[in-house]
Amino acid sequence: MKKLNLIAACIFLLLFVVTSPVSGKRISLDITSAEARKIVFAVPWFESSGSSSDTKLDRSLADTLSKALVFHGIIDVLPNQRVIGSGSGDWARLGADYGVIGRYSVNKDQINMEIRLFDAADDKMLMGKAYKGPLDEQDQMIYKFTDAAINELTGKPGLATTQIAFVTPPSDKREREVFLTDILGRKMRQVTRHRNLVVSPRFSPDGTYLAYTSYHSGNQSLYITDLRQSKTTRVISRRKGMNLAPAWSPGGDTMVVTLSFKGNPDLFLINNRGEILQQLTKQAGINVSPTFSPDGRHIVFVSDRSGKPQLYLMELGSGNTQRLTFEGVENAEPSWSPGENLVVYSSLRGGIYQLCTIDPFSVGSSTQITNDQTHHETPSWAPDGNQIIFAKRDGKGHAVYGIMKNGLHQRMLFSLPGSQTYPRWAVKPY
Repeated sequence: MKKLNLIAACIFLLLFVVTSPVSGKRISLDITSAEARKIVFAVPWFESSGSSSDTKLDRSLADTLSKALVFHGIIDVLPNQRVIGSGSGDWARLGADYGVIGRYSVNKDQINMEIRLFDAADDKMLMGKAYKGPLDEQDQMIYKFTDAAINELTGKPGLATTQIAFVTPPSDKREREVFLTDILGRKMRQVTRHRNLVVSPRFSPDGTYLAYTSYHSGNQSLYITDLRQSKTTRVISRRKGMNLAPAWSPGGDTMVVTLSFKGNPDLFLINNRGEILQQLTKQAGINVSPTFSPDGRHIVFVSDRSGKPQLYLMELGSGNTQRLTFEGVENAEPSWSPGENLVVYSSLRGGIYQLCTIDPFSVGSSTQITNDQTHHETPSWAPDGNQIIFAKRDGKGHAVYGIMKNGLHQRMLFSLPGSQTYPRWAVKPY
């Protein structure tokens, strides 16, 4: 059983369970320190099983796998110069906990891959996968293996095959449209073509639909696009005034939206046809940005009924509502974790929007997880509940950043032209 050196100043608990199908061992990696050591991988260049090797592809496949592993925030990869020419028997001596051996062959525009995960200490294979398909789908094959490896080590699905939505201007255009990308920003897909301003994209729980607000008709109207092959788009609400910020219920059959057709911006529960089922707030300030609890019994939303935007908790069954946030000049843009009672939000502190988390059922539990001097906006949880993505002010525009929920491992996820805002994460494979 491996032991990690833990520093005494413990501020966070993250539990991973590793099960080895070879040895039957069950290893708990209890990472309780802000500076606890990450899991270390050795990822040598892939090897061609054909008659000739493509050095560029050897390196590219290993580089993609390394980036996909590191993306999860719990893994470091040894520098490649340290593992060149090494085998699985050398990895423990080099400081690795696990390692990967990848082999491939290319036939015209097709590629075959065999990738194996090894426990470095025992020099035993834990898992092996084989993939076959078009050469231009090599990244997707690597992502599938990454998620299988993460699941093998932690017991939770990986994030490599997930998709991220954001709003950005198309090339040489002033409009703002919704795009999808893979985790490394390599494969882009434009979802909307409204030639206007589109804001607040929200995935359905299964990731097959995307709801958003568009201004292209001259009104803030709410639409849903089917992200599957049909790619059809339909209007959900084009009532006069605001039709904003849809929050899907966990079951995916209803959503909470902000409507102002009665005059005041209030929250309404609607079905997927746009029919109003219930009015949730009435004439109590501006009410926006709802987010559901995992069990669907509560929402957290933003209201300025106290004078400034603050977070409020509502029990949907009774309508009982209470204020959550009392620190920060303004608090906005909440997102409820998919796996626990933890809400992330943007809080204006010292003139800068910082990310904070709060347990909505524990008064005074707010924790600030960023402190650098630039704005952190529109946070959204990863499907596994361990990471958060957000739009960070980067010069004159914004870029999509990620951070672990305890505030560690903040980094730009991908570098793209223009400014990217309103990032959202979905479980559906890209």
